[in-house]
Amino acid sequence: MSEASFKPPSLLLTTIGLSLATFMQVLDTTIANVALPTISGNLGVSSEQGTWVITSFAVSNAIALPLTGWLSRRFGEVKLFLWATILFVLASFLCGISTSMPELVGFRVLQGMVAGPLYPMTQTLLIAVYPPAKRGMALALLAMVTVVAPIAGPILGGWITDSYSWPWIFFINVPIGIFACLVVRSQMAERPVVTSRQPMDYIGLITLIIGVGALQIVLDKGNDLDWFESNFIVIGSVISAVALAAFIIWEMTDEHPVVNLRLFAYRNFRIGTIVLVLGYAGFFGINLILPQWLQTQLGYTATWAGLATAPLGILPVLMSPFVGRYANKFDLRILAGLAFLAIGASCFMRAGFTTQVDFSHIALVQLFMGVGVALFFMPTLSILLSDLPPSQIADGSGLATFLRTLGGSFAASLTTWIWIRKANEHHAYLTESITTYDPASRHMIEQLGGAGGATYSQLEQMVNSQAYMLSTIDYFSLMGFMFLSLVVIVWFAKPPFAAKAGPAASGH
Repeated sequence: MSEASFKPPSLLLTTIGLSLATFMQVLDTTIANVALPTISGNLGVSSEQGTWVITSFAVSNAIALPLTGWLSRRFGEVKLFLWATILFVLASFLCGISTSMPELVGFRVLQGMVAGPLYPMTQTLLIAVYPPAKRGMALALLAMVTVVAPIAGPILGGWITDSYSWPWIFFINVPIGIFACLVVRSQMAERPVVTSRQPMDYIGLITLIIGVGALQIVLDKGNDLDWFESNFIVIGSVISAVALAAFIIWEMTDEHPVVNLRLFAYRNFRIGTIVLVLGYAGFFGINLILPQWLQTQLGYTATWAGLATAPLGILPVLMSPFVGRYANKFDLRILAGLAFLAIGASCFMRAGFTTQVDFSHIALVQLFMGVGVALFFMPTLSILLSDLPPSQIADGSGLATFLRTLGGSFAASLTTWIWIRKANEHHAYLTESITTYDPASRHMIEQLGGAGGATYSQLEQMVNSQAYMLSTIDYFSLMGFMFLSLVVIVWFAKPPFAAKAGPAASGH
């Protein structure tokens, strides 16, 4: 029996098992977002250092992605999926028992690395077990899982953090992962395994790890160490630049590159990847800042912050099947352009928020942004894969996923840095105008109960709240303009955008 003719005893059980593993991995990209203030507080670090919990996972996950193809050919697809799931469960447990930030970040790096193969393997195995006529349905289901998981993440993360304690956001993976493993193992046990030994591009891999790793450390530590005033940051930046330059040169000339950069020669792949990476980075940053602002400045609990951000997922879930079915009847640049317009408009709506904004207003803007999210992934992916030869589609899908994950990670660092830096600038500007010579200041001090320690701490709190409000407005205005620029960029792609037949024509 060949790999192609293999059918599992139960297609339903196999689909559930495979989807659960992906659900668990995608959930872990957002479940910690609403718990960040709690984790940072419990482990005694600043909210800026708290973002390492997100970035460490995303960077190691991105670096592991290009290895998936080589590992699956070397050990077999089912075996790689099972080992990745088992190790993910173990890493999740270790995250949950962490007692310090360095420990937690270390285990998140491990968790991200072993999670790398989960999504591509789920996609590959689903395509393999479904008959050709039903593959589109299988991929639509997988797309649904990847849309639902980031939405469930903040609600689940908030509820677990408030009702139990933050380690349970990691412990929840243990039963899910074990169940997925047992189901897939029982269903896929008879599947024949074809393995081959291929040369590994070790130089490409090592330069990639050093280059991306050093760049992420520079982004994460930059603000704490005052950027280029610090020798550590200067040396880190030089190491990153040299390693990434060496990586690019090597990958362009190696026969079996770990990341196939030659694909950028194709116009639609180039344009599609730029808008995918920037669009996803913006989307990721918005979903990181919003819950943090709600909790640290507006006094929301983790649960309510999760509920306020969750409506984002309602329309993508309802619209995804229709987008999948009918998108190709339209010019995909129009759909992608509408996606960026909707997300950009939602950013400008948030730039109109005040500290008095109510829950329903925040939730409605999130609901509206869902229109953009629903129209974003499928058209963008179809555009970037449209001009690749069939033999390169799997590589193109892998490279786009790698860069998208990396974009999310860098966005997490840069977003937090911009947000805190702008808040400090606004704070300094606002405090300059508060003096006893200023009639408005004197009036405010009298209203708060006259000069004294309690009044000044109340005043400081008000200034801080306004500084973060202004910084949040600046950030969302910036994001709004970035999404408007993507509306223009996507029109540089050239039709036709019909997918060619390939092994994985629909990577998400």
